[in-house]
Amino acid sequence: MPLPPAPTKRAALLSPDALDAPARSSHRGSRRSGDARAETEAPSGPQALELFDRHSAEVPGGGLGTAPAPAARPRRKPRSTPAAAPAPQQQQALTRSAPAEAPRAEAPAPQPAPKPKRSRSSGPAKLFVLDTNVLLHDPMCLFRFEEHDIYLPMIVLEELDGHKKGTTEVARNGRQTSRTLDALAAAQDADIAKGLKLDTTGHREAGGKLFFQTDPLDYALPLSLPQGKADNQILGVVHALRDLHAKESPDRAKREVVLVSKDINMRVKARALGLDAEDYQNDKTLEDGDLLYSGSLALPPDFWTRQSKTVESWQSGSSTFYRVSGPIVPNMYINQFVYFEAPGEPSMYARVTEIREKTAVLKTLKDYSSGKNAVWGVNTRNREQNFAMNLLMDPEIDFVTLTGTAGTGKTLMALASGLTQVLDDRRYTEIIMTRATVSVGEDIGFLPGTEEEKMGPWMGALDDNLEFLAKGDGGGAGEWGRAATNELIRSRIKVKSMNFMRGRTFLNKYVIIDEAQNLTPKQMKTLITRAGPGTKIICMGNLAQIDTPYLTEGSSGLTFAVDKFKGWPHGGHITLARGERSRLADFASDVL
Repeated sequence: MPLPPAPTKRAALLSPDALDAPARSSHRGSRRSGDARAETEAPSGPQALELFDRHSAEVPGGGLGTAPAPAARPRRKPRSTPAAAPAPQQQQALTRSAPAEAPRAEAPAPQPAPKPKRSRSSGPAKLFVLDTNVLLHDPMCLFRFEEHDIYLPMIVLEELDGHKKGTTEVARNGRQTSRTLDALAAAQDADIAKGLKLDTTGHREAGGKLFFQTDPLDYALPLSLPQGKADNQILGVVHALRDLHAKESPDRAKREVVLVSKDINMRVKARALGLDAEDYQNDKTLEDGDLLYSGSLALPPDFWTRQSKTVESWQSGSSTFYRVSGPIVPNMYINQFVYFEAPGEPSMYARVTEIREKTAVLKTLKDYSSGKNAVWGVNTRNREQNFAMNLLMDPEIDFVTLTGTAGTGKTLMALASGLTQVLDDRRYTEIIMTRATVSVGEDIGFLPGTEEEKMGPWMGALDDNLEFLAKGDGGGAGEWGRAATNELIRSRIKVKSMNFMRGRTFLNKYVIIDEAQNLTPKQMKTLITRAGPGTKIICMGNLAQIDTPYLTEGSSGLTFAVDKFKGWPHGGHITLARGERSRLADFASDVL
């Protein structure tokens, strides 16, 4: 792979400790340390870039379990007190650079003036009425609304009771919600009439109260809505509460009443009746799928020109290391891939191996697109595939996530690298493959046979890729040779069902989780925590093909894992951009 010309500052100028630096990945190179550096730096360049990243990171965990409207209030509360704290830092930075601008830094000081408006009312600003599907979707949703109050209609408790039987995820969530409600009601000095304090069970982030429907409410809904349907009864309760809290009274504060539901039709009917309705958004890691961490970063065209005086380089084995600095470093993550492509100049593809204060160390990659570096007869065909193969073949990487559209080579590369490391390198003992058994259409019913035979229909992708990999390089082994190869490969691949994963521990295994976009964050946590010593886990999926109800790109377990593991020294992620299956599949992915 062609590399950029060597800089003037050579490795001979480095200390022996610096030569060993790339071999150790510092725990300080996480994204969190990058945020801390960006906050203390005075230059405006990196600060502007860091603000964008911080905004995208705050979107999922902003606090409230609802749409941006309620989330804005809790976020303003903690920000008003620290707002005075950054002001002196900002003022110092401005004083150092331009003393004339120092008085301007004091301009935000009067900004906390609106705070008394917020603290003037003793109770929360809103009352959220939860639909049953929210409780069944996230049993911890009661504690996601910060200082706001929660109201549960009696029909919600009835529906919750009807879903508690069974072994499904919904039934488990229903039982957990019932236990939580029982713990809140059994707390000391609990008074249902006055509301149950949500922080009595240890959840200090919940400052509101929980109210039950203890009295009948008068409401009048249109005759076109059947009165016996549960959804319409909940709408009637919201209608009555809105009228009840529309005006301020001596015993009741004026407040906004909002319905929170995962049911789109429920929200549409509520808005048609003039009621406020919002989706439950606390489970969303990202508001927009375009903000998802891609795993790669394009270096600017003038990167080497600006770095020519400060870059250091040295050789270690077949890899070249570069130590760079500048405003782009705070936006880098550990194990993020960076590439430099400019017309008329040699390209460079590297991975960030270390971030220390204002410098980052880049390590050039192994080129798996050449025939001599083929993995089980498979060569990469584009830049992102080469990035992914470097992650899959690195023994120091324990967790890899691959996202991309159909035909980008996720399963093929994962299997090829797994077979090489199991059969050739003996790094792992066997390959374990599983996937979420979510149908695209109608379910075909119960399947006969053993666990692997039952999983057979779901593992069509495995069979297709094994058929390709078993061909090898066409050396003419004959029919008996191909049969022996297939038998050897099959003996090292175990197909397991996700339903029986709880409680297991995988030792020195190469685990492939296919169709991971259909997993919830809780299911993803259950699978990843099965990893024992020496185990590598690969999660693959296409976020554009989610078949699980109530799951979106922002709330998928795959999105959750990508966002939480970015910057971890032993994890990596790549979004595969280009399909290599066929021209028909590529065109269909774009236009259909």
